[in-house]
Amino acid sequence: MQITRRRFLAATAAAGTLLPAGARRLWAATALDLGGGATLETLSDGTLVLPASFVLGDLPADAAGAILAAAGLEPAAQFTAPCNVTLFRDGARTVLFDAGAGRGFVDSAGRLPEALDAIGLAPEEVTHVLFTHGHPDHLWGILDEFEEPLFPSAELVMGRLEHAYWTDPATAETIGPMRAGFAAGAARRLEVLGDAVRLVEDGEEVLPGITARLTPGHTPGHMAFAVGAAGGQALVLGDAVGNHHLAFARPDWPAPSDQDAAAGAATRAALLAELAGSGVPIVGFHLPDGGIGRVGRGGAEGGYRFIAA
Repeated sequence: MQITRRRFLAATAAAGTLLPAGARRLWAATALDLGGGATLETLSDGTLVLPASFVLGDLPADAAGAILAAAGLEPAAQFTAPCNVTLFRDGARTVLFDAGAGRGFVDSAGRLPEALDAIGLAPEEVTHVLFTHGHPDHLWGILDEFEEPLFPSAELVMGRLEHAYWTDPATAETIGPMRAGFAAGAARRLEVLGDAVRLVEDGEEVLPGITARLTPGHTPGHMAFAVGAAGGQALVLGDAVGNHHLAFARPDWPAPSDQDAAAGAATRAALLAELAGSGVPIVGFHLPDGGIGRVGRGGAEGGYRFIAA
């Protein structure tokens, strides 16, 4: 397998008011050649600006600070997280893993349509959209500004457990006030999509060569997807591993962004141990440098480290 970096330019017209007049937005994509004409690449949906409480929570300040310093970061009031949407193409299928945030979540995200335009891919050409989970930055971009599906020709796929969670009216009452809007937004979009969403189970081969894998904790039914082709395989992680510093160095620590912190830590620790041993490439939605890389041993605190492509 070969990993490459490519850069694309998108016109200012698609970039709204975020760039000065006459400027052009630079989009970067990292591509992983899986062999047999199959590729995985990541496209930027923009970024999230996260409060420190969403990253650090009640973690021990000194130890967390040392891990951040080893990653070239410092404790801060806010952290910026990239949003990498994964695109798989094999000549017959054009598959997106997640749909980005759309324009209804935060101003810094929702740029996937621009990234697709930059590589010359029309939404009508997408054949499948596979959701890792129902958080806004992964699901809300499935509808356009007219509340119509952005990818009209695509089959939509979500884990059955995840779909049941976000369509349950009780979720809005139990998810907590900070995430109540997440529940309302997911329920509304899934109601619009209705029976167009195909529900799948843990271990199911969703498409030839693409298998769903339950990775709970960040959300109850969070799915990763193992993607294989003639020349190799990769694991699309979604948010099962949410950053390249604390999550790798101390996967056993609770992550404030996980809805079930204990389950998330158990999932993360098992995944990273497995991936460090196998060397299988990973794609992380919020990992840096395009999100494609591998898991290495010997990170800060004796844990793991993200080796970017």
